Formats: sequence, structure tokens, C-alpha cells
Amino acid sequence: METILLAQFFAVLFGFSGVILGAFGAHRLKGRLSEERLQRFETAVRYQFFHALLLFVVAFNLSFTTPVETWVVRVLILGVLLFSGSIYGLVYSGHKGRKWKVLIPLTPLGGLLMAFGWLLLGYVFFAPLF
Repeated sequence: METILLAQFFAVLFGFSGVILGAFGAHRLKGRLSEERLQRFETAVRYQFFHALLLFVVAFNLSFTTPVETWVVRVLILGVLLFSGSIYGLVYSGHKGRKWKVLIPLTPLGGLLMAFGWLLLGYVFFAPLF
């Protein structure tokens, strides 16, 4: 799949599922989860949504003629999947009383990948100036 289509596909997927999960959390999970778990869930939704918007911007503003531009998209997608996905899994499994501890290291790894995606994007924008 071309990188632009990959960015657009995941922007749509993350945006759509972010709206659905946000509504689910606000209406269905409120009162069922502890305040701490609900806040974690909302953090995952918020980061997912921000990065959905970023992927849209990237998809329509980069030419994808360099490997770095392609890596921006890949790193952001993987970061969201690991960061938000692990939080969703930890909130769900913790609520069910059998926390999936294997997911714990994936959250900071996903966060680092998202941060690295932003740095790569900065490189794409500013490297031509030097």
C-alpha cells in the first residue's frame, strides 16, 4: 500500500474508532470504571485522536519522496497502536481482575514512537533549510 494511502487509512481508522471509543467511555464506562481507569482510557482516546488528525495533515502535505517521510507515517501508526492499544488492554483487563502485565512496557514504547514521529516530522520540515 502506498504511504499516502496508509496514512489516510489509519487517520480514518484512528479518528472513527476514537470517536466511538470516546463516546463509549463517556456514556458506557462512566460509573463502571474507577476514576483512575477512566482517566487512563480518556488519555488513550485523546492521544489516538490527536495522532489521527496529524496523520491526515501528513497525508495531504508530504510528498513521500524520501524514506524519512515514509518512516514518519510508520512510526506514528505503530506508536498509536502500542500506546493507546496497550492502555485500552490494561484498562479492560484490570477491570476484569486479570491485568495483562505483558502490555505494561508497550505503553511507554508507543509514547516514545509517537514522540520520535514528531521529531522525524520536524526533520522533514527543517532539514532542507540547512
